Amino acid sequence: MRALAKARFVRVSARKARLVLDQIRGRSVAEALATLQFTPRAAARIVEKVLHSAVANAEHNHQVRNLDDLWVVQAVADGGPSMKRVQPRAMGRAFFIRHKTSHVTIGVTDEANGASRPTPPPTPPATASKPARIREKAPAVAPRAKRRRTPARTKEKT
Repeated sequence: MRALAKARFVRVSARKARLVLDQIRGRSVAEALATLQFTPRAAARIVEKVLHSAVANAEHNHQVRNLDDLWVVQAVADGGPSMKRVQPRAMGRAFFIRHKTSHVTIGVTDEANGASRPTPPPTPPATASKPARIREKAPAVAPRAKRRRTPARTKEKT
């Protein structure tokens, strides 16, 4: 079972929210809440509220009773619309200001199978499996000769 919670049109840029979400992705809910509590970023308060909402959704919608089994399996911050403002400057100029927003989505699950938890990326295969043309060493190429610069001609005084 997977429970989702979304906070849309949040007044924090998606880039700043992703910094916080990267810290909690793949952790248990208890670890994630402890991490968010001591993270000194404004986005951490928003992410904490969304995580509490996801836990409440799991408890209410899917009757999850043991909250210690919940894991954060999805933590995404997508960009939302920007509020565009104009600030007048000197000599009739105008500077544009964009107040960025984002949509924060957090998913939690209590499933114990390996498919629900994030897995580390696969390791690259050994060099023996590479084709022979890649394993062969490329022939050495002679370096290009440097071009000589001729000195600039100067006018002679007569």
